[in-house]
Amino acid sequence: MNDYIATLLTSHKGAKFANLSPAELIEHSIRRNEGMIASNGALVVRTGKYTGRSPEDKFIDSSSETEHDVDWGKVNKPFDPEKFERLFARMLAHLNNRDLYIFDGFAGADPAYQLPVRIITEKAWHSLFINRMLIRPTKGELEHHVPNFTIIDAASFEAIPEIDGTRSETFIILDFEKRLGIIGGTEYAGEIKKSVFTVLNYLLPHQDVMPMHCSANVGADGDSALFFGLSGTGKTTLSADPDRKLIGDDEHGWSDRGIFNFEGGCYAKCIHLSPETEPEIWSAIGHGAVLENVVLDSDRDPNFDDASMTENTRAAYPLDHIPNAVIPSVAGHPKTIIFLTADAFGVLPPIARLTSEQAMYYFLSGYTSKLAGTERGITTPQPTFSACFGAPFMPLSPVRYAGLLGQKLEEHEARCFLLNTGWSGGAYGEGKRMSLSVTRTLLTKALNGDLDEVRYVKDEAFGLNIPVECPGVDSKVLQPRDTWADPNAYDLAASRLAAQFIENFRKFSSVPDAIRAAGPHAK
Repeated sequence: MNDYIATLLTSHKGAKFANLSPAELIEHSIRRNEGMIASNGALVVRTGKYTGRSPEDKFIDSSSETEHDVDWGKVNKPFDPEKFERLFARMLAHLNNRDLYIFDGFAGADPAYQLPVRIITEKAWHSLFINRMLIRPTKGELEHHVPNFTIIDAASFEAIPEIDGTRSETFIILDFEKRLGIIGGTEYAGEIKKSVFTVLNYLLPHQDVMPMHCSANVGADGDSALFFGLSGTGKTTLSADPDRKLIGDDEHGWSDRGIFNFEGGCYAKCIHLSPETEPEIWSAIGHGAVLENVVLDSDRDPNFDDASMTENTRAAYPLDHIPNAVIPSVAGHPKTIIFLTADAFGVLPPIARLTSEQAMYYFLSGYTSKLAGTERGITTPQPTFSACFGAPFMPLSPVRYAGLLGQKLEEHEARCFLLNTGWSGGAYGEGKRMSLSVTRTLLTKALNGDLDEVRYVKDEAFGLNIPVECPGVDSKVLQPRDTWADPNAYDLAASRLAAQFIENFRKFSSVPDAIRAAGPHAK
């Protein structure tokens, strides 16, 4: 344990509660008026002013260890080490007389790459949240637990930007040299989870392990699959398949031993959740789960259709709440890789087979689209590019992660598909959203190998290989241009999106020409 954490724990004057059970943490949360129990047994909490992450308030301490390694820029902003020391000292003084909750656990289900972590919070429900999300140690493991990285969340402590050098009162700062992360000025628990993810994204590539922002499942024959995708593309929904076992819904590593979950739980969006569309997730949200910003009716029943607090309502629950979950959550090398996108412009095909070069191109692009009304100022669909489908959490250069992907693809010959869960027959407002049943059928056929031998045709705008037919799916749906009433309007929309891909990819100046050539071409 380093001196920074020792100072906090030895001189702290408030009560310290270490590794309480979920039942005890729920009791503490209720007693401290941090939440209430819903009719289904879940703890319902509010995250206050912020109902989502604060990416503009994230920093990395610019110590000697990270100075030449981190991909500094808009995502990874440097923080002055001296200011970190002063901010941390004020944070410790703020916490001195407050109760603290300590969780000791692990990130990474594969023991060969497991990171022992300690999470210290001032809110009981935050400790319950991370207990649900990370891998919980056995009694024997807990006795010998030595944290290799510590994160302290002082939700009620606010920074002073003029003094501390932060952008606002909120801060999320990682110091890789001290193996310490500090969070303040926000009650949104997802900051803790994603801070752990960011730490692994920095550490694991140095061990030749590819960290991935993806979900994963495995079939009866041991054929594992990865699902990459940004928020709203169906990553959690499509990986929760009753015919396949769930490895995890969000964060994984790919080593020379296979794939493994970073977490011990799931963090699912639950706006419009229903037992008909997502039965596994619906059943998992019960006693011991945490519901963030979900509105309760007069009978304390969760109203998952009520977005009055936020569209970003969330549920955190242990992986073992999913009946068909794989525990420990490890599997062999993936046989199929799915890149999910929700194309609101209606020009990408429902499914396309990717070459290895195309896989790296679309991995680096990380494309989906934001819809009108999802953020202030957005009145028409907007393209969104997030490198590696997780740019906010990647401290190293995206090209470094793409290189690992290319290496893994070459070694293990996984098939790759682009799966569009967005619009068909026109853009958002004119066309229709892809049917979930059609998407699931296409996905099942891809996973089963039924699309390995069918005939493909090349799309002119993007160079994608589109199947001419798929059992159980109307072939007219497969060719996006054929679904538009006006093919010329499709050509124009496709040309515009292709140009945006090309413009976004200019920042990857160091990638090989073969990868750049695998993307769309300007007309």
